[in-house]
Amino acid sequence: MSIVNIIVNQMPDLKERLLMAGIIKRPTDFVRESLINSAILSGFLAILSLFLIVKTNNPPILIIPVFLIFFSIIFFLSIRNLDVLKMKREKEIDRDVLFAGRFLLVKLNSGKPLINSLIDASNSYGVAGKYFKEIVDDINLGTPIEDALEKASRTTPSRRFRKILFQINNALRIGVDVTSSLEGTLENITQEQLIEIQRYGKKLNSITMFYMLVAVVAPSLGITLFSVIGSIISLRIDMQTFIMLLFFLVVVQLFFITLFRSIRPNLNI
Repeated sequence: MSIVNIIVNQMPDLKERLLMAGIIKRPTDFVRESLINSAILSGFLAILSLFLIVKTNNPPILIIPVFLIFFSIIFFLSIRNLDVLKMKREKEIDRDVLFAGRFLLVKLNSGKPLINSLIDASNSYGVAGKYFKEIVDDINLGTPIEDALEKASRTTPSRRFRKILFQINNALRIGVDVTSSLEGTLENITQEQLIEIQRYGKKLNSITMFYMLVAVVAPSLGITLFSVIGSIISLRIDMQTFIMLLFFLVVVQLFFITLFRSIRPNLNI
């Protein structure tokens, strides 16, 4: 058994993670490519490290453990990158999932069959349209609509989109009206988003107050007091000190900008 098969056997969920990340590759092919790319990049970094090893009078044999360390880190990051891609796709879908679901509901309420409504949804705007297109492509290839919906439900990284597909598929299998099930699911998703917005408002109030204290009031008063006290005790304040203070303020501002962006709900509002 090759090392590729050993690694694949250690990650039984790799195929599902690849599909959720939008990578259409076999697990063995993905692992093989990751190993090759990790070996090439690790070899390049190890050669660069060799100059430092020789310069510090260490034995060149240390390049072997350095290569192994680089290789392990890079290969681990390539596997973890699947989760990053999955989260990115999940945010893309969640941003438009409610509008896509309502678009589908309007088409169904207008009297169109489900397959025609899915085709129209696949041609609609937004990121969610291409995920409906994947379902339509499977149906066009001969896959039963129930199986195509179930497959999409298994491979989508979005919990909300999975909920919509599950309700449609479940209604088809038991023979009930699809529109009523879909309408109830969309109402539930709407309530979830409203709760998310309310939580965001509460977080924003507290973080904004903290921002005003730390990034606005404290630096203003601190620099003023520092300048006054420095002039009284004849403390020499050069340009380098002000540059350091300015750099600190820039770092604080960037920190809060990143914080505000991270807590913002992933909604198309």
